[in-house]
Amino acid sequence: MEKKIVGLGEVLWDMLPGGAALGGAPANFAYITTLMGHRGIVASRIGQDSRGAEAFGRLRDLGLDVGYLQTDSTQPTGTVQVEVDNHGQPRYDIRYPVAWDFLEWTAAWANLAKEADAICFGSLAQRSAESRATILAFLKAAAGATAKVFDVNLRQTYYSSDVVAESLQLADIVKLNDEELPRIMRLVGLPHTDEESSAQRLLETYDLNLVCVTRGGRGSLLLRGRERSQHPGYLVRVADTVGAGDAFTAGLLHEYLRGAPLEEMNETANALGAWVASEVGAMPNPKGGTLEEALGEIRRSAAHGSVY
Repeated sequence: MEKKIVGLGEVLWDMLPGGAALGGAPANFAYITTLMGHRGIVASRIGQDSRGAEAFGRLRDLGLDVGYLQTDSTQPTGTVQVEVDNHGQPRYDIRYPVAWDFLEWTAAWANLAKEADAICFGSLAQRSAESRATILAFLKAAAGATAKVFDVNLRQTYYSSDVVAESLQLADIVKLNDEELPRIMRLVGLPHTDEESSAQRLLETYDLNLVCVTRGGRGSLLLRGRERSQHPGYLVRVADTVGAGDAFTAGLLHEYLRGAPLEEMNETANALGAWVASEVGAMPNPKGGTLEEALGEIRRSAAHGSVY
């Protein structure tokens, strides 16, 4: 069931306390989709520098399609200073401007948009006028059957009500966390009462197919039409949570594309998010085998009431 799935937006290096790790939400997402058997494509822009060359090589070696990575002769490859607290929660200082702030709308990208089975995009890469225009053109060029996932990522001051509202209008699926939900509601001028009611308002106001609210280590809530699904999450020893949400999104989309019920979407997404949170960095290799074996360990630990 291989699908052509595009992570559209930023590629960057997370400068973690233990060293540099390749990341950026669209790239993290595309990597996990590749592990799940799809053709994960990174549509982004890197600098003509050593970090850009290393990012290109690493993404290629991880099995991702790097044929749509643009290069910039002026701007550097993106970096983010990441500090991780005692609970594994990251704080970000994102460099600006960098190469992915200048995404270019090209004929190759126009063709990719028409061929994609799914596109995942966020709010961060729309912080510059150039990249925002390109991302909107990409989404509007996509075929009607293409699943468009808006993975909200409100970072620093790099978002606005216009960016959020237009992204919601273009999306089929929206994923956001419980801390972002009240902020999103304020940005688009909708009342926020409780989690489920607000998610339902987003679903109906923007004619969405699916809304997902993640709750960190406490699982997630999914809404589709009048259907509901809640998952308590998996208990793991957290190494760091960088990329865990992106893995969650990849699992959610994988099940969505195969027409799975909400409960299966929720279970797969939470297992993937938990696995990445239990590993260092956003693009871990499954230890000692396949992704299914890694997720199986997560599930077996939960079944025995232990911590993975």
